[in-house]
Amino acid sequence: MKYSIKYIVFTIILFGLLNLNTNVFNKNASVVKTNDISYVKDIWNPLISDSVNEKKIILVVDGLEVDVDKQDMFMDENLNIMISYKKLKQNFDCAVNLYDNDRLVFEKYNTKIELEINSNTAYINNAEIELDSEPFICDSEIYVPLELVAREFDYDYQWDIAANKISALNNSLDNPIVPYSYDLRDVARNSKVKNQGSFGTCWAFASLTAIESSLLPEEELELAPDHMSLQNSFSSSQNDGGEYTMAAAYLTSWQGPVYEKDDPYGDGVSNPNLTAVKHVQEVQILPEKNYEKIKEAVYKYGGVQSSLYLSLTSPTSKSVYYNRKNYAYCYKGEERPNHDIVIIGWDDNYPKENFNMVLEQNGAFICQNSWGESFGDDGVFYVSYYDVNIGIHNVVYSLIEDTNNYDNIYQSDLCGWVGQLGYGRESVYFANAYTANTKEEVSAAGFYATGENTDYEMYYISNFENIESLGVNNRKLIKKGKFENAGFYTVKFDTPKLVAEGEKFAIMIYINTPNSVHPAAIEYHAEESTKNVDLSDGEGYISNRGKKWDSVEETQSCNLCLKVYTKNVP
Repeated sequence: MKYSIKYIVFTIILFGLLNLNTNVFNKNASVVKTNDISYVKDIWNPLISDSVNEKKIILVVDGLEVDVDKQDMFMDENLNIMISYKKLKQNFDCAVNLYDNDRLVFEKYNTKIELEINSNTAYINNAEIELDSEPFICDSEIYVPLELVAREFDYDYQWDIAANKISALNNSLDNPIVPYSYDLRDVARNSKVKNQGSFGTCWAFASLTAIESSLLPEEELELAPDHMSLQNSFSSSQNDGGEYTMAAAYLTSWQGPVYEKDDPYGDGVSNPNLTAVKHVQEVQILPEKNYEKIKEAVYKYGGVQSSLYLSLTSPTSKSVYYNRKNYAYCYKGEERPNHDIVIIGWDDNYPKENFNMVLEQNGAFICQNSWGESFGDDGVFYVSYYDVNIGIHNVVYSLIEDTNNYDNIYQSDLCGWVGQLGYGRESVYFANAYTANTKEEVSAAGFYATGENTDYEMYYISNFENIESLGVNNRKLIKKGKFENAGFYTVKFDTPKLVAEGEKFAIMIYINTPNSVHPAAIEYHAEESTKNVDLSDGEGYISNRGKKWDSVEETQSCNLCLKVYTKNVP
């Protein structure tokens, strides 16, 4: 049975008032006359909230349970559910920006919510309202009232006290999430325009520009393309070019990023001893030519790395596909992409007449280049929706954490997703075994989904000895779920697993990727750039149905793309 918070509170307060104003059990007691409801709330509200917070609060959005830790959400003493603002971006499909560490702005289509830390005044589309519970900071995390955000974004919000569960159902599923036009420059989320010079490093510039954008406006960093292009695990030079899979491999293996000031671009020198200043834990690869998903990613996460065929060779060169006056580009030929840029916005009404060719309709992406401010509109230009290549390859860096998130990473795939392995069907089992370097807590694992709508199950095997340890009776299910997009994902353990120094353990993954025949991502020596792949640093196994296993190093000459993250235990 479901009850509203207000009904429960009213019942408790009424009961309390009756006991305060009458005393039928003690004739000698004095009668207390009061109409002070706040007095009763001061007594009962903490008891109610403590009772609710003893258990994990379950959040279900549009019928799916959201993965939130106990510390991410709780009931305050006003009986409002407070949630970490970072959890709202993904689960309520909205843009969330923090300015000056004290002002939060939530946006979804035509609704804008502005909150200020430690203030009970909020603004909904510039109209002032008063809050029962003000946003606040606790242990460096910002908490906001969940019901306010849910209701303003047109969700039906219900609290089930018996199940300790909140259900939020979107009443506007058919409505768009994003507005008709949006520009990260207008919300202080575009990073500094850079210049790659004569090197083939656009892929590194685009990747790091997208990451810098994702961190804004909370953090303003300038990261080093020199380090990404010189200190990765591929045997290629800055003149050889690259692609987003190389950037993802460098970032998810924690080889970087590093600060630009520590590795200045273009001097031919790069310090191999620099360590990552951020940990990239999630890289989503968006579906080809799905413009709505690209827009949503820009809206929620920041710049999206994409690619096109650019017939220009420098900021001053000319092309029939580029209208220099309007900074407008559109290519409709057969050439494949040769240049990476960052999508920082869009305008569905950008005039088709601004391009050098006849186009069917209006509309363009707003893109940031890496040719300095002398190109386009201070480094920014418009690419028509009808360009044949824009939107084919799209990457967004959707989870970037501080370097204290984990202490250690165990991995054998420094070149990342080079190829795929499977048994000619949509599903496969794969596992990696590891030996703990010290006393640690195994806290998370990271792996690739090689296609959309990938279902996964993650298992833990303790005291691993040999291939027989992968048997059904030895594995413990840790988590299961689904990834909407292809990409690299980190899956946290609800309860970390303690391992002793020298103890061997394994992580097993079952994945099912629709329409795939080789769903497991692998690293192997595919060409000259991956000739340095090392097969001696991993112990991986693969299985068709989780019963009979083969060593991937011995039978397939490859490493599995499966990482483990741990925290040291004193």
